[in-house]
Amino acid sequence: MERLRLWPRSLQGQVLLAIALALLVAQTISATLIWREQKHRREMSMVSSAAFRLIGPTPEERRRNRRDKEDRPPSVFRIEHTVESLHRPGEKRLPRVEHELAEVLSAQGVDAAQVVVFERDPLKDGPSLEFWERNRRKLQLVSKEPMPRLVIASIQSRAGGWTSTRVFTDGGEMLVIAPLVGQTIVLYLVLVGAMALILRRMARPLKALTRRVEDFAGNRAIEGQLQPEGPEDIRGLIVAHNAMEARIAAMLNEKDVMLGAIGHDLKTPLAALRVRIEAVEDDLERGRMAATIEDINRSLDDILSLARVGRPTDPLEPTELSALVADVIGEFEDMGEPVELGETDRIVLPVRATWMRRALRNLVSNAMRYGERARVSLRREGRMAVLRIEDDGPGIPDHEIARMMEPFTRLDASRNSSTGGSGLGLTLARAIADQHGGTLTLENRRKAEGQADGLIATIRLPLQ
Repeated sequence: MERLRLWPRSLQGQVLLAIALALLVAQTISATLIWREQKHRREMSMVSSAAFRLIGPTPEERRRNRRDKEDRPPSVFRIEHTVESLHRPGEKRLPRVEHELAEVLSAQGVDAAQVVVFERDPLKDGPSLEFWERNRRKLQLVSKEPMPRLVIASIQSRAGGWTSTRVFTDGGEMLVIAPLVGQTIVLYLVLVGAMALILRRMARPLKALTRRVEDFAGNRAIEGQLQPEGPEDIRGLIVAHNAMEARIAAMLNEKDVMLGAIGHDLKTPLAALRVRIEAVEDDLERGRMAATIEDINRSLDDILSLARVGRPTDPLEPTELSALVADVIGEFEDMGEPVELGETDRIVLPVRATWMRRALRNLVSNAMRYGERARVSLRREGRMAVLRIEDDGPGIPDHEIARMMEPFTRLDASRNSSTGGSGLGLTLARAIADQHGGTLTLENRRKAEGQADGLIATIRLPLQ
């Protein structure tokens, strides 16, 4: 099973993912800064409230408090004097708040031997629960949480006694995250959506250009030229490609005309020579001259075929490969050649039958010429149609197999000039396989002791 690819392959997907990641990082940094600022504000609010209660009200505030005492509920925020600190083991202290409160108290002239600020679960603090029950409605107007957080600030005097006050505070810094998440979602929808539309406008002509190049490289029929569209840079690229494509097509057409002229100009005098050698009285000499002319004709046919294989004129047509293979093998059997047809699966593919027959004939002829006999099979393997031609010859040295695919290449040891041919058979067969989107490979068949026991030529064609 192919591993899941987290990074998209397309340009549009990569740009969108990069934008999404950059936006996520930016929003994370923003959320962190806002959270820290909100936390700092909450701490400063606690410092102000605790300092105000610990320092005590002014005389004017005392008179006003006495006047309004009957109108206000009993407050848990009263000053509490104890001999020992209210801090219990395990309760979290707030060092930053302690430092800020100590500075405020020092600025107001309060000489404290020690400042302790810590959090306590309000459900475990009796005075807080009592106050919460009496003033639930008022506290709910101040805090959005079901139960506010309780912070206790205590200062120790030089005499050793402790003065403490309780402060209810709201953990409001976390409430900022929810709106920020909503803001991030809106930004994603707007920004990524807009970028998706822009990238789609850019990617559409690029995809069309890619298909055009693939069709041109794969020798598929194409008509007209690609219409320039998209941004100016991409339009310029399409215009340049159209000019290049037109120039290449003109050069290929010129090559076809030239090859046709060469073929005509050479075959005419060769035909005339074939007629003239009939006047030669020596039968042996006449036979040699006729064989030479025939070799020249075959070489000329191979050269013209190899040059034109990249620009075939016949269309792709659905063809039953097993029937095509059987017909070609039947031709060799009618001539008494040692050819054996092995297992064949019924496979229908769009191919150019004339060219495919030519490739199969070349491979079977090579197998019989250099390996005494040929065995042909056609099998379906996964999503490939696999055509194998095996012989019983000496094979090819492994380091020479790649070179044997090159034009006009012959192996001196076992495939010498006495066997005939121009050295284009394998090259032409490989070009025909490439023309159909397939491959041609050569490999030696080995004996148990590792010695070569024949050659296997394999054509693999993709199933549609």
